[in-house]
Amino acid sequence: MPELPEVEVTRRGVAPHIEGRAVREVVLRRAGLRWPFPAALPEILADRTVTTTGRRGKYLLVEFEHGTLIIHLGMSGHLRVLPPGVPAQKHDHIDIVVEGPQGQQVLRMTDPRRFGAVLWHPNEEGELDSHLLLRGLGVEPLGPEFTGELLYRKTRGRTVAVKSALLAGDIVVGVGNIYCSESLFRAGINPKTPAGRIGLARYEKLAQAIRDVLAEAIVQGGSTLRDFIAVNGQSGYFQNTYFVYDRAGLPCRVCGAPVRQIKQGQRSTFYCISCQK
Repeated sequence: MPELPEVEVTRRGVAPHIEGRAVREVVLRRAGLRWPFPAALPEILADRTVTTTGRRGKYLLVEFEHGTLIIHLGMSGHLRVLPPGVPAQKHDHIDIVVEGPQGQQVLRMTDPRRFGAVLWHPNEEGELDSHLLLRGLGVEPLGPEFTGELLYRKTRGRTVAVKSALLAGDIVVGVGNIYCSESLFRAGINPKTPAGRIGLARYEKLAQAIRDVLAEAIVQGGSTLRDFIAVNGQSGYFQNTYFVYDRAGLPCRVCGAPVRQIKQGQRSTFYCISCQK
């Protein structure tokens, strides 16, 4: 599933092509994906101008003066910017045609597994953070509010494993399975350690590791394990530098001990028993 870096790479890829440009047409090729598309979306967006793009956790935000389009890539979704006239394929579900200085361009969403989403939040329904999918989300890991002190304070008394606490999304958003495993390795923290037993100094190290891992992944175009490709059709390559994720049985890049794989909350966790205490 695309995580925060992949969504941010997507946002940066589409932004120059749609920001400040008017929507001329919206083509819906099915009723919806994980949830129904707003049936009136073609009328809602007709001749409206994209003011900016943003991201909240793993949600891509396309903002207009009268509301925000919320896009989730699901397990296999991706966006591409194409010239008009490119025939749609089987899994191309929605086109947003915008008018640019050099003519029209098409923002196309492809999602073979159909777990993605395209939803509309009108301004008249209140602040964007009040939307059902966004309310209750934690802080952004690349923002100033995310600190080791925050992690320490929010985990006092919690007996759940630290990896599970990070993945829950109520403390910090967007730190998905891949980048959580990599960050815990860099911080030297065993993913099974109860969140409430980790001290402030170690959480400060973990917060910095999370920031570093996510920033590096964004620069490298994210990770491409199965389905993710960027807007320009290229694959990310952060997976080439993993320390532990998807390396079960291989030697740790630091100490040489075999990387272990366990299940936590039905997700695979990879870690080094020597480097992570």
